Amino acid sequence: MLVLHTWTTPNGKKVPILMEELGLAYELHFVDISKDEQFEPSFLAISPNNKIPALVDHGAAGGPLSIFESGAILEYLADKHHGFLAASGHARWKAMEWLYWQVGSLGPMLGQLGFFAVRAKEKAPLAIDRFTEEAARLLGVLDRRLSEARYLAGDDYTIADIACYPWMVGATTMMKDVLADALAGKDSIARWMDELGARPAVQRGMAIKPPVVAG
Repeated sequence: MLVLHTWTTPNGKKVPILMEELGLAYELHFVDISKDEQFEPSFLAISPNNKIPALVDHGAAGGPLSIFESGAILEYLADKHHGFLAASGHARWKAMEWLYWQVGSLGPMLGQLGFFAVRAKEKAPLAIDRFTEEAARLLGVLDRRLSEARYLAGDDYTIADIACYPWMVGATTMMKDVLADALAGKDSIARWMDELGARPAVQRGMAIKPPVVAG
């Protein structure tokens, strides 16, 4: 049994998308970060950095295996279930470089921009300008790549696309006003988002939400 501890953030939606694409059976445990549930000792035991998502694979060889960091989880599942990541060669490493680009650049910059420009009650103009500028640069990188290839790694849809998509949904919804200029004319990004957004597994993964508690 695969048990995913997650929340409804962009990072929290990457793994459900892949699980849906792979057709895996899994169980969701929601960690409400608005209530600091990520700091509870039970979650710390499987996610030492107190961040979602974290996966526990109770069917792993050698006994239950816990993995934190979304990029590592995506790579683990793709390798184990032989999908959306080439086993070797150029195709694998193209997917991996764009996966790490999302983990190290796109996600952190959009995350900081979302905080300072949208969620923060007190605005910090210098921080907003800094992260808007860097987000715009990264959107340019993404659009150029997608003008060269159908998907980030080339001809095949991979975990690199899965990792980037939820963040780009955030960029084009929650952050659409602050990024309006940066997104204008990015036709390759728009084409890619339309294609991924039409995939049923992507739709299911993006729709995860905690159950409503009666009373």
